[in-house]
Amino acid sequence: MTTTPVIEAIFVGQPKTLTDAEGTWQSSIYRDLVSGPIMLEKRGLVGDKATQPYHGSPESAVCCHSSDHYRFWNERYQLALEPGNVGENWTLADADEAEICIGDIYRVGGATVQVSAPRIPCNTQARRIGRADWVKLTLQELRTGFYMRVLEPGLVEAGQAFNLQERPNPGGSVQALNRCYYHQFDPVEARKLMAMVGLMAFWQQQLQAKFGQKDDLG
Repeated sequence: MTTTPVIEAIFVGQPKTLTDAEGTWQSSIYRDLVSGPIMLEKRGLVGDKATQPYHGSPESAVCCHSSDHYRFWNERYQLALEPGNVGENWTLADADEAEICIGDIYRVGGATVQVSAPRIPCNTQARRIGRADWVKLTLQELRTGFYMRVLEPGLVEAGQAFNLQERPNPGGSVQALNRCYYHQFDPVEARKLMAMVGLMAFWQQQLQAKFGQKDDLG
């Protein structure tokens, strides 16, 4: 890697009842900034809880988003987004998704974590940002963020760097997986991606489903 990701900010949240122009809804996307060290456990940061049952599994214990993405959105689309605005747990500096690979194992503070999958943008993010086209834009620009599982719990805090321990899938970047799935599906590349060590089972299933759509199950 040409850059070493650093935790710029940490956020935790609980389900909140929210009201906007569309009505009342519940979400944990409005997370609060953490000051000082915090314990990272197998299911995520202490004090953090997802609202939807399909979030918050050990496979998606930590949700990460790049501060470079925020700069991009603000400059390209004249937004005024800040770290934490898409509901991530960690905002990362120098986190290039073209370089961060699925299965990467990092030592961060007292914890060891592994990249498990890209994040899938959702309507909850769109509602938080206030743009109905948010999901479309995120996939168009391939700036999704990603999830990590916790291999070894420990204390973490803002300012700590990602120290790469293992890279079992060189070339299998978060961006490469997103590009194959959303932009340019290539059966040969997809099979390689499906076999990557550390890839979340859900994403293996999603890629397999693409073969069915392409009538290429061989």
